[in-house]
Amino acid sequence: MHPEPPDPALTPASRVTVVVIGYNDRAHVADAVRSALAQGPAVAEVIAVDDCSTDGSDGLLARLAAGEPRLRVVRRSANSGGCGTPRNTGIDAATAPYVMFLDSDDVLPPGAADALLTAAAEGRAEVAGGLCVRRELPSGREQPWQPGLYAAPAVLARPARRPRLVHDTLCVNKLYRTGFLRAHGIRFPEGRFLYEDFVFTARVLAANPRVALVPDRVYVWQVRRSAARPSLSLDREHIGNWAARVEACALAYAILLGAGQKELARAARAKFLDHELRMYARELPLRDAHYRRAWWARTREHLADYDAADWEPDPAAPGRLLGRVVLASAGPRDLPRLRELAARPARLLPPYARTPGGTPVWSADLPQVSLAPLLTRPVSALPLTVDAGLRPRARASLLRLRLHELYGRVAGAGGCVADVEWRAREDDRTRGRTTVPFTPSGADTWAARVPVDLAELGSGTWDLRLTLRFADGARREVTAHALPGRRRAVPSAVHGVLLVQPYATHSGALAVRVAAGPRGVLRVARARLNRLLDCGPGRRR
Repeated sequence: MHPEPPDPALTPASRVTVVVIGYNDRAHVADAVRSALAQGPAVAEVIAVDDCSTDGSDGLLARLAAGEPRLRVVRRSANSGGCGTPRNTGIDAATAPYVMFLDSDDVLPPGAADALLTAAAEGRAEVAGGLCVRRELPSGREQPWQPGLYAAPAVLARPARRPRLVHDTLCVNKLYRTGFLRAHGIRFPEGRFLYEDFVFTARVLAANPRVALVPDRVYVWQVRRSAARPSLSLDREHIGNWAARVEACALAYAILLGAGQKELARAARAKFLDHELRMYARELPLRDAHYRRAWWARTREHLADYDAADWEPDPAAPGRLLGRVVLASAGPRDLPRLRELAARPARLLPPYARTPGGTPVWSADLPQVSLAPLLTRPVSALPLTVDAGLRPRARASLLRLRLHELYGRVAGAGGCVADVEWRAREDDRTRGRTTVPFTPSGADTWAARVPVDLAELGSGTWDLRLTLRFADGARREVTAHALPGRRRAVPSAVHGVLLVQPYATHSGALAVRVAAGPRGVLRVARARLNRLLDCGPGRRR
C-alpha cells in the first residue's frame, strides 16, 4: 500500500490559533503570550482571553497587542470561575484551521506549533499531541508527563487502538482541527468546573478522531507549589476538590460509554484506580478526620458503580487493591498502610494475613479482600516493602535495610541483593552507588547494612533508590519505607559540620536533607526560626 498524501488543506503552511487564557496573572501572562508569538509563521494569531482580571492584566495585554498585529485581546465582562468558559470563548473567536490552548502561567517551547502541524499534515489527523513536561519552580526540575505515549511518532486511525490515551487528560499539549471541534460541538464545561480538561478530552476521544503523536516537547507546564494562590489542580486540601475530580472522571466515563467507546471507557475507570485514587490516598493521612470520612464516603459511592470487569485483569494491582479495601470498609481504616500501597512503586506493609484455609488476605478482619493473586504475580511486579533507617554518625553513617518476606515470594526467587543509590531531588544526580546482599533475619525478614558517606552527598535533598535483583534473574525497583529518624549535626572532615535530617516523604519513602558547612547549617536555622515566627500566636495562617 502506498501512504496517503497529505491533505492539501492540512499542510504546515496552514496556521494555528493559540488561545491563551488568564485571570489575575499579570506576573506571567506576558511570557505565555510571547512564547506563543515566538512560534513564528506557524501561528496566525494569538487570542488572549482575559477572564475579567482585576490586577491590570488586561492593560498589559492591550499594550502588547498595540505592537503585535497577530495578538488579539478578548476581555470577558464577568469572571467565569474556571478555565472552560474562556477556552470556549477562544474557540469561538479562532479563525485559523487549527487551535491550541495555553495557560497564562505556562509557556510553549520553540518549535511546538511546527512539530504538531507537521504531524497533523503528514498523518491526516484531526488531533496531534506531543510531550508535555512539568517544570517545578523555582528548582527548574522537569518531569515528562505520560512519556510512554510520546516515546515515538505514531498515527492512530482511531483512539481505541491505544487506550492509554485516556491517561493524558491535558488539553494543552495538543493541536486540534478547528472545524473538527465545531462539527462535533466539542467544548469545555462552562463556569466553575474543576478538571474541565477531563471532560473535554473525553469528548474529543468520543468523536473518534484520527490522532498523530510526536515525541517532541510541545508544552511546558510550570508548577509553582509555593504560589500564594495555588492552581486549581494543586489545591487538594478541601474535599470539594476530590468531589470535583470524581465528578469529572464519572462524566468522562459516561461520555465515552455513551459514544460506544467501551474499551476507552474501561480504560478511563482503570485510570481512576491507578492514578486519581492512588494520588489522593497518599495524602489522606495528612487530612483531618472530617475530610477522611467525606473522602471515604464519596469514593465508595463512586466505586459502587464499578462492575466485575472493572477490577480485572489484575485484581492485586495497587490501585485495584486499594479500591477494594475502600469499597469493603464502611469508614477510613489502615491509612498508613494504604499510603504505602499508593506509593510509586507500591509497598505493601505487614501484617501479611491468611484465612484459616491459607489464602492470603488484606487482614484477618477483612478477609473478603483476597491477596491470592500475589502468589502468581511476577516477583518483579510485587509490592515489596523495604524498611530503611539512616543513623547519621561522625565517621561512617549507617543505613539499615529490612526486606519483608511477602508470602514466601522472596525466598521462592532465591533471595536477592540490593543496588543502592542516593538521587538528588533537584537535578537527579546520583551518589553512593553500592550493592549489598540481603541475608535472612528471622522467619519473615531479610536484612542488609550500607555505610553512607554523607560528606559525598553534600547539601541538598536526597531520595533513596533501591533495585532488588533476585537470584532467578528478576529485578524490582523500589523506594524504601522510612523508619523514624532525628535531625543531627555531625562533624565532617570535608565540610566542618553536616546537619542531617532523615525524614519520610508524603508517600512514606525515606529521604534525607543535608546542609553542609557552617553557612549551610546557619541557613537552615534561620529558615526554621522564620517558620516558627510565622506560626506564632496571632499569626497562624
